[in-house]
Amino acid sequence: MADRDASEPPGPAAAAELRNFLSEVPAPAAVGHRIVHSGPRLTGHTLIDARVRALLADVADLAPLHVTPALPVVDAARELLPDVPHVACFDTVFHKDLPAQARTYAVPERWRAEYGLRRYGFHGLSYSWALQRTAQALGRPVDNLQVVLVHLGGGCSACAVRNGRSVDTTMGLTPLEGLVMSRRSGSLDPGALLWLQRRHGLSTDELDDALHQHSGLLGLSGTSGDTRDLVRARAEGDAAAALALATFTLSCRRGIASMAASLDRLDALVFTGEIGEDQPEVREEICSALTVLGVQGGLLVPELGDLMREGLRRIDQAGRGVPVLVVATGETQQIAAETRRVLGM
Repeated sequence: MADRDASEPPGPAAAAELRNFLSEVPAPAAVGHRIVHSGPRLTGHTLIDARVRALLADVADLAPLHVTPALPVVDAARELLPDVPHVACFDTVFHKDLPAQARTYAVPERWRAEYGLRRYGFHGLSYSWALQRTAQALGRPVDNLQVVLVHLGGGCSACAVRNGRSVDTTMGLTPLEGLVMSRRSGSLDPGALLWLQRRHGLSTDELDDALHQHSGLLGLSGTSGDTRDLVRARAEGDAAAALALATFTLSCRRGIASMAASLDRLDALVFTGEIGEDQPEVREEICSALTVLGVQGGLLVPELGDLMREGLRRIDQAGRGVPVLVVATGETQQIAAETRRVLGM
């Protein structure tokens, strides 16, 4: 069953694929669904019923790359397995108790009160898993750790955790804010968007498509949003690839440093996500320029197979500064754990 993993977002054939899968495996006792955005009215992982399903549809436009394609799969699974509990597991729940100063945008009160404009934060399932593994690796309780967690993949973000709780994060109302990403721009001067609309006549749809699909590493390099491709291209003298990687790693360092500003100390820097676990060049370029935080370069490079088998590795040189860890991405395992918790299993 573990080999039956789709690498592409679900499309029109998802229901048939799910039906075929269910015909070949033991009947499940429950289904856990990753839903990126909970919106303002759902603050915990929860059973999906008609009310919850309607609330999910209402917030789909806040994470269109994620929630919109996820909902047809939720519907298909509920139709195929009507007598099995279905649980929505949200990436936003990890950040639900962000301090007011971390979740609040400096915008007019009406925007905040009537429109609900605030920071939510994402990658929470990944962060939950990585935090528990980090505590085990360091032999310290979660509630006595102050760490910066960095999820680098198609989407990228950083998070400050103080004593087991998220106290700051780089993503905001939507998963578009923050670090430079594979195809997403990350944070951008809002004045630039107004200028593009007024001076160049770009529509909302054009901006949406460009910022979500054609920016980030892809927009900078013109060739690829995959850091593996860009590392190879840079070695062959591709200046655009070199600029893309330099911009990306600077963005990551800025994000990490800003998260550290919400902590009293830095007990560890933790990488996860596909880039975080499988791109040693990126980790090295980030860490070697973070000496101001006590982080050092010269990182160890674990074999990916060993990392995936063991689940985590400490990669800093012993005695040379802040511990640096890599945790294999565990969103699926965290969904299973949260689903069991909701059902009291």
